[in-house]
Amino acid sequence: MQEQSLILEMKDITKTFPGVKALDGVTLKVESRSVHSICGENGAGKSTLMKVLSGVYPYGSYEGKIFFDGKEMRFRNIKESEQAGIVIIHQELTMIPELSITENIFMGNEITEKGLINWHEQRKQTVELLKKVGLSINPDTLIKHLGVGQQQLVEIAKALSKNVRLLILDEPTSALNENDSANLLELMRGLKEKGITCIMISHKLNEIAAISDAVTVIRDGQTVESYPVVAGQVDENKIIRSMVGRSIENRYPEHESKPGDIIFEVKDWCVEDPEVEGRMVCKNSSSYNQVVFVENPRFFPWYISVRRVSVMDISMHQVLK
Repeated sequence: MQEQSLILEMKDITKTFPGVKALDGVTLKVESRSVHSICGENGAGKSTLMKVLSGVYPYGSYEGKIFFDGKEMRFRNIKESEQAGIVIIHQELTMIPELSITENIFMGNEITEKGLINWHEQRKQTVELLKKVGLSINPDTLIKHLGVGQQQLVEIAKALSKNVRLLILDEPTSALNENDSANLLELMRGLKEKGITCIMISHKLNEIAAISDAVTVIRDGQTVESYPVVAGQVDENKIIRSMVGRSIENRYPEHESKPGDIIFEVKDWCVEDPEVEGRMVCKNSSSYNQVVFVENPRFFPWYISVRRVSVMDISMHQVLK
């Protein structure tokens, strides 16, 4: 990496909890206008490192130095890191379900006029922010009425409202389906084109391979490797070796499935949201469960209890042997 293109450099970061050294001299360099992925097993220290960067763990609670745009930063809280242009979106979404999209986006950063909240301007800006993340939705909609994928996009819109320059996404696709994940990755590409640098923590190697410009691997609280890559040409086996410290010869061991009889089957199941008219929580879904290994099975009672359900065809099978 060329030093003059760096937007972030973390040097010799060490973070200790009682009895545990979570980070041990970690170094991270991130180029501007790039997508930098951080990989590692659970407990490797990835999220801890990002919490140090974003001020969740304030200056003085760790050792080492943080340089952002060439200037040493000593964040005492999240507010200071956000003012510098660093925003983190945690794996557990932090929005309040009972409040609207607008209220969540501007919470703590309300637009005021003569001491009063300017709701008209906040709604106007919310609509523009939602357009930037590909959402066309009423800004007064309550968060609890949105799907997980939409909530993730609202979190990014909230980050954009803070004039973000470095966006940190901690396992952003862990709760998303395949389509929502693809949309999020495409959005990240768009953010990069607009000059926003992204750091992504992820266990999904296919997503890392598809979008990353650089990869850093952390193992047991230490930096193992950090290198530039070409999106679409990432060596997944190399990442795995760095993560676990050895080669994995057979990533997908052969397994012979031996399902038993069908004991529960649902066809064309439709469920309407009890609070939002016209919104389908489940539409024309079909599924079934089978007994895999059952010794001396006796009786399997199955029942369904839902509100406002339209069931076209439900077949329920009980096994008695």
